[in-house]
Amino acid sequence: MKKLILILLAVSFLRGAAVAQRKMEYLDRGLIAVPDRQGNVLVSWRLLGTDDPQTAFTLYRVTDNKTVKLNKKPLKTVTSFLDKADSAKAHQYLVKQVLNKKEEKTGTSYLLQPYAKPYLAIPLRTPAGYTANDASVGDMDGDGKYEIVIHMTGRARDNSQRGITDPPVFQCYKADGSFLWEISLGKNIREGAHYTQFMVYDFDSDGKAEIAMKTADGTVDGKGTVIGDSTKDYRNENGFILAGPEYLTIFDGLTGAALSTVPYDPPRHPGSLNPEPAELRRIWGDGNGNRMDRYLACVAYLDGVHPSLVMCRGYYTRTVLAAWDFTNKQLVKRWVFDSDTPGNKAYAGQGNHNLSVTDVDGDGKDEIVYGQMTVDDDGKGLYTTGIGHADAMHVSDLDPSRPGLEVFSIQERFGDAGANFRDARTGEVIWKKPSVKAGEDGEGPGRGLALDIDPRYEGFECWVAGAGISGLFDAKGNKIADRTPACNMGIYWDGDPLREILNGVNISKWDWDSSRTKKLFDARDEGCASNNGTKANPCLSADIFGDWREELICRTADNKELRIYSTAIPTSMRLYTLMHNPQYRLSIAWQNVAYNQPPHLSYFTGQGMKMPPMPKIITTGKK
Repeated sequence: MKKLILILLAVSFLRGAAVAQRKMEYLDRGLIAVPDRQGNVLVSWRLLGTDDPQTAFTLYRVTDNKTVKLNKKPLKTVTSFLDKADSAKAHQYLVKQVLNKKEEKTGTSYLLQPYAKPYLAIPLRTPAGYTANDASVGDMDGDGKYEIVIHMTGRARDNSQRGITDPPVFQCYKADGSFLWEISLGKNIREGAHYTQFMVYDFDSDGKAEIAMKTADGTVDGKGTVIGDSTKDYRNENGFILAGPEYLTIFDGLTGAALSTVPYDPPRHPGSLNPEPAELRRIWGDGNGNRMDRYLACVAYLDGVHPSLVMCRGYYTRTVLAAWDFTNKQLVKRWVFDSDTPGNKAYAGQGNHNLSVTDVDGDGKDEIVYGQMTVDDDGKGLYTTGIGHADAMHVSDLDPSRPGLEVFSIQERFGDAGANFRDARTGEVIWKKPSVKAGEDGEGPGRGLALDIDPRYEGFECWVAGAGISGLFDAKGNKIADRTPACNMGIYWDGDPLREILNGVNISKWDWDSSRTKKLFDARDEGCASNNGTKANPCLSADIFGDWREELICRTADNKELRIYSTAIPTSMRLYTLMHNPQYRLSIAWQNVAYNQPPHLSYFTGQGMKMPPMPKIITTGKK
């Protein structure tokens, strides 16, 4: 009887979690028209995660004040249309929802200018000596359209490198090129991939996004207001910042104004703003700010309904995650996970240069997959594999033949788990590949990638780059090819359920018969460039316009312009916008963190995929 009661309670709990609806941002149809360079225009728009599954659409084109209906019957199976339009003329496209045979009155429009270029261009106000780097998106004004936040980087240093850096600068632009604000974090925040993680999200669910970052004395918000004491300079002779106050600030997304500033948790030292190197070494493993100043960040729905901000410090040794809620325009601490807490020792040293967020245990609430460990929604450790630090990780339904989600990761040191594949809920290692012969020492694989690129094998293919392992593996760990494509990012571009290879700003298709890639598009041919050296990522890759395919956002090599490229390839697939899949949307929020990784969905996408159910969300903001 006791066992039966426990089962009934568990079922009741899971049912309760299943009906909980996450508060997510309102989006409009995201209508966009893209010339295909062959005399046609691909017009596409969003199917929303809140739409009735029976929703259909009609599409109109207005040219020279003449309106033409482009589809004879309502479009029920796609959210795109290939139009043969005269590129010398301006065309106004209008898409309208049709439900229960009734067409909405207004719809969403998009103006395509004569001889339009196949991308959107945003002129940048790049500071002298700076480069446009990582980007994120959020709806700052609540109109259902995304604005873009771009991290401008000057002189930057790795945590292990001495030298003065330039202040990190952030700017916000609307998609039409309008400039909104600039924030400078000041001289007391060091510039580099591991220092400044910025989260753009609607943290209080009022329909308008905010931006959260670690700040310090001398940070200047978008209104020109200084945080702390601008006269202070805590940089030592080597350029490191090992003293002085540390803050966490959340800024208004529309104006850049600081809304709430609190002490950063965890501090570098619990009792001193000016600790001795020996004290830092005791706490973090070194006294020069290398391990201590390794930061990560993310957004998670820890209660299953509201988004929380999670700011992190450390992963080589001590690891701390602090969760915050933004309530009544104030940051309020929710919980802190610390590997130094008694009972958490096994969680030390398990973090990556990146993380992921999703509901791994099916209770409707998010967990933080922090490398080889996972923290539960309540701030307690869920499990740790003990495999140790790595540079790359991927979380999704990688193997659809198994229940739940899986994690593919690597092992930076040479060892028996150079490539490893585990159950996301339990941490059980399903298969692993050694990265070196027994008895050898050194650094193992540096990158790893998991995408479905070969339709002949069920699930995602997995591969690594770096010493010790070669070949392409299927989701069961079987080697299926000796050659591999670039081991960097992925993108949905050509319209089939397989994912394309995104390496820098180059998009290619894996040819599984010849084990080679075929170029689909390369923004370098048009004067664009990638970011972060050998990490080679665009500013952002995300589904921000049109149908479910992803946009490529990159900078021009001269840093004068940000370009947004959308695919012009027709597709027969219809999916709700990826941005209304909670795991994917949170992946876009953390994509800029440290070593960029591609976003993934909470359901399997690939050959033989089933159409996913509509997400359990409600949207806030404009209706």
